[in-house]
Formats: sequence, structure tokens, C-alpha cells
Amino acid sequence: MRLVVTGRDGQVATSLLEAGQGRDDVEVVAVGRPALHLARPDTVFDALAPVRPDIVVSAAAYTAVDQAEDQPDLAFAANAVGAGKVAEAAAKLGVPVIHLSTDYVFDGTKDGAYVETDATAPLGVYGASKLAGELAVAAANPRHLILRTAWVYSPFGKNFVKTMLRLAGDRDEIAVVADQWGNPTSAFDIADAILHAAAMLRGDEGFDGYGIYHLAGAGDVNWSGFARHMLDTSARYGGPTARVRDIATSDFPTKARRPPNSRLSTAKFATTFGWNALDWPKSTQKVVLYLLRPA
Repeated sequence: MRLVVTGRDGQVATSLLEAGQGRDDVEVVAVGRPALHLARPDTVFDALAPVRPDIVVSAAAYTAVDQAEDQPDLAFAANAVGAGKVAEAAAKLGVPVIHLSTDYVFDGTKDGAYVETDATAPLGVYGASKLAGELAVAAANPRHLILRTAWVYSPFGKNFVKTMLRLAGDRDEIAVVADQWGNPTSAFDIADAILHAAAMLRGDEGFDGYGIYHLAGAGDVNWSGFARHMLDTSARYGGPTARVRDIATSDFPTKARRPPNSRLSTAKFATTFGWNALDWPKSTQKVVLYLLRPA
């Protein structure tokens, strides 16, 4: 099975490339800029067609949440129009598309974990552009899996875990928001889940479970608790550490509003595909150890 993922340097794309190494049952190929540029829709089909995918993973996106408030046209060009073109290209090639979306399609006011049928209400441009992308993907290719995830981290790219470890190397105390809750999600786990789901799609031509799924780490925590765990783990293995001081969202204003509750129920994905993520502390430890290993 040839899995073609959009984007070369993103957390999920890089994790998929690592997960595919040494396997005989799957080949992971990354296609990105300049050949494929989401903001230039005319590049998408010509970049994907020669690679002859069995399944397309639509992972590339505009992810600068605060910057999107000042660049709505660019955010929608990549996350809505571009995502739709990736799904359309997959449909023309006769293959399914697995598209990554976000918890930011919700406003975070629900008391409890969001399920796939809950009403969406994005708080900012980024979330609105990703929601528009979901609609574009679904309209362009009936054979779609839309995977909403949250709080993604990995050894690659820019993310919360890498930021906390970097800051801990420079200071004794770090102030972290304590009134936003969610499911920390390792990109390694996302990659494993995608490979698992892709194998099912490839092996079952009559698969009838296409649609929206939530895919996130097991268990929930607030940002400051997440930071404490990763820094305690780092300290146990000789890495940088620092005290974590709880602050409120209002103490750390950002241009884009964040949902206070990003909890996602993954029961539908687990039931359909028979896959569950590790508990978030275990997945976090795996990433921290990866980052602390000698170069």
C-alpha cells in the first residue's frame, strides 16, 4: 500500500515517514512544496497523480493560529480551498482521502468531551478555515475520513513539548495556562492510527464508515499539568526542568481565542477501527525520551 501524505516537514507527515520505515506492507511518500502548494490549487493534482497513491493523507495545513487572524485569506486558501483540492485529486485518482482537522472547530463551552455530532462553533479564523476545509473535503470525495485531533506534539516541528523543554533550559520557572483542558495527542499515535485505518480501507472495498472521527490521546489534563508531567519526565532522565506556575488564560492574552475545553471523545474511532491511543503520560514520555537522546 502506498500512502501519500501532503507536506514534508509537518509533525504528522514526519511521524508517518518514520512509522513507515522498514515496513514491507506500506510505503509512505511525502509530497510538499514547491511541487504541491495548498495556496496554489492548480499544483495539487499534478503533484499527486505521478506518485500513484493508494490512499492520500491530507496533513498539510496553515497552522499559525494567531497569525491567521491577520491572514484570513491565506488561511482559507490553504485550509479550505487547498484541502478541498487534495480531496478532489484523490477522488479523480479513485482513492480515499484521510484529512486532518482540529478541536478548534468547537468553541469549548461544552461540559464534557465533544462527540462528532456536536454543533461546531469556531472562535477564530483558524478554526473557521479548518471547518470550511472539512466541508470542502466531504463535498469533493465521498470516500473520506476526517480526523479531528488536538494538542498535537512530537519531536518534530514547533509544538508545546519542545517549547517547554527549550524554556526549561533557560529559566527556573515557567508560567502555564491552567484553565484550558484537552487531550494531549502524540503525532506518533496519530501516524499509527492512520496506518491502522488505512490498512482497513485498503483491505475492504465495501467499507461504509466514511465520515468524521475524533482522534486524540487517551485521558485529559490542563496545559500546566501537561507541562509538569513532561518536565518531571525530563528531570528523571537528566534533561532540563523548571517549576510550573499556574496562570489563567486572561493572564496570557493571545490574538486568537482558544477553546477552554478541547476534550474529544474517541469512542467512535475505537469502535470502527479497533484502535486506541496510549494514555497521554506514556505517549509524552516516549516523545520526551526521543528529544533527550543523543543526536
